[in-house]
Amino acid sequence: MGIVEDTLISQYANSPTIVQLCRNVDTYINPDTDLDTFYDYVWNVMTAQGFGLDIWGRIVNVGRELTIPGSTTYLGFDEAFTPPTADTGPQPFGQAPFWTGTQDTETFTLTDEAYRTLILVKALANISDCTAPSLNQLLQNLFQGRGRCYVNDLGDMQMRFTFEFPLQPFELAILTQSNAIPQPAAVGVGIAQIPIDEVFGFAEIGAGVTPFNQGTFFTGVIDAN
Repeated sequence: MGIVEDTLISQYANSPTIVQLCRNVDTYINPDTDLDTFYDYVWNVMTAQGFGLDIWGRIVNVGRELTIPGSTTYLGFDEAFTPPTADTGPQPFGQAPFWTGTQDTETFTLTDEAYRTLILVKALANISDCTAPSLNQLLQNLFQGRGRCYVNDLGDMQMRFTFEFPLQPFELAILTQSNAIPQPAAVGVGIAQIPIDEVFGFAEIGAGVTPFNQGTFFTGVIDAN
């Protein structure tokens, strides 16, 4: 606070011991440092860390933890093998167990930086008008630097989020679980992952798609309702 000399009564002003004791107390209980730290770690969403971001997450109603498919691989045959899923897809005999019939899951915890981005996107989503330009802006903010992604208005109360790059499991969980990307009322929503340089296609589509024996078939649209 730095106001010891202004508040110390005159009869003690010339006592080095008392003055130093008062200065020590002033330093020990000075709230300025704590307020600066509180501002940086909690109040300012751009610099908040740990529990500070958790507080912001509760304010905008988005959690840090997501449920994603487990990393367990299962036995499969050559017909199901694709190069992009060599490590996560079907495995040969002696390397993976049989499919149990139930998909295992695991909890994924977002890092501070990823969670901060999600919080900012959710805050913007809370005041979004759900028009295509607004949703496109949300997608660009959330997946900045990942590639092209956009909204398709399919008509008949249907829309689709299209990504020209493969989504990580936690990114797909954000889209389907966090409500960070809103959807208009009564409108059906799908998610299409179309990594152009990895998907099989014919010349009529144009440049970018891959030919036989080099690309995989499009896996279809994921229901995000």
